[in-house]
Amino acid sequence: MGDLNSVIIRKAYEDFAIGSIPSVFAVFDAGITWHVPGHSPLSGDYTGHDQVGGFFQRTMELSGGAFSMDVHNVLAEDDLVVALVTVNAERNGLSASFPEIHVWQMKNGKATDFREYQGDEQREDQFWS
Repeated sequence: MGDLNSVIIRKAYEDFAIGSIPSVFAVFDAGITWHVPGHSPLSGDYTGHDQVGGFFQRTMELSGGAFSMDVHNVLAEDDLVVALVTVNAERNGLSASFPEIHVWQMKNGKATDFREYQGDEQREDQFWS
């Protein structure tokens, strides 16, 4: 099951990159929980498609749409998927890149939980605030 989950999550990142947000949400369970650490305007816990969609919108607003991710590796074991990524964004005329680890919990081919682990939480907080 791990290999299939890896393919599902990798495709979700590819769909996000081309702006196919409905395809991304098709991978998310209706009750998905989304956890972003820190103390920035983006930090917090989000539940369900509406709140996660609001998080996506807020991210794009704060970055003026200049937001992308480089996916370096996607690893899976059973219902757990780990993605090693670099987040790239612009804000107030500044560009930044942040290494992150994304951990996905899967059930029946759907993402039920997402947790973001930031390489430098303080730096990300400062950038987004």
